[in-house]
Amino acid sequence: MTAVVETAPIVRVRGRSLRKLWRNPMGVVGGVLLLIVIVAGVFAPLLAPYAPAEVHFSTPFQQPGTVGFALGTDDLGRDILSRVLFGTRASLEVGALSVLFAVVVGVPLGLLAGYWRWLDALVSRLTDVLLAFPFLVLAVGLAAINGGGLTNAAIALGIAQVPIMTRVVRAETLRLKENDFILAAHTMHAGPWRILGQHILPNALSSVIVQATVIMPTAVLGEAILSFLGLGIQPPSPSLGIMLSDAQQYLFRTPWPGVFPGVALALICLGFNLFGDALRDALDPKTSR
Repeated sequence: MTAVVETAPIVRVRGRSLRKLWRNPMGVVGGVLLLIVIVAGVFAPLLAPYAPAEVHFSTPFQQPGTVGFALGTDDLGRDILSRVLFGTRASLEVGALSVLFAVVVGVPLGLLAGYWRWLDALVSRLTDVLLAFPFLVLAVGLAAINGGGLTNAAIALGIAQVPIMTRVVRAETLRLKENDFILAAHTMHAGPWRILGQHILPNALSSVIVQATVIMPTAVLGEAILSFLGLGIQPPSPSLGIMLSDAQQYLFRTPWPGVFPGVALALICLGFNLFGDALRDALDPKTSR
């Protein structure tokens, strides 16, 4: 009976939260930007006019608007539009994998630390050690140890995000386990794993989702930085960070090979930030009534 009684209000609150989200203009703008970015990344093989590594030695540094090259070409005559589309795809893949890693590792650690006090000290000290290093320093160090590549970059960024996700879930667990419905579950002799899985985790999911939208742009920027430094995705695979690295030596003479990947990064991060802020406000129980 307890699970049924507590589920109905959650469903109603989530319904109100979704309606409030789509009434928020910034949330709508962020959602539209994300939709455009995701469509561009997922359908990059269909939308790109050329292969991302295809070179045209006879047409380097073509200006945007040139016939056949909507955004121009780089120093090797590669189509910038095609490379931006595939670079966006790579950024989303690395970001999604790193966030998934942070969720898979950080959520269980946060639940365990928040529910059992004897585990809290151990998990908290571990997260403190990781948080002692700045995010980019930790990500660069891990990437340097593991080597370059999409998967290694995602793992390095995911490990760097784990302590943040762990602390968010731990705080939610500490808050939720003092609520009346958890005390009622204890009186009905519900075991700790049932309480964590059926009561605490579902009620903490909103915070996990919001935190995922917050760390996603950080992971995308982290991937660009790692690739810029040569520690992320390796050439000839396309990456927005690699495009920025290649374009820096020609930036003052021909800026568009560096401008367009920079704009793509800005749009990705802006979309996630706007949508994440609107989602946080919509799921806030103080404002969802």
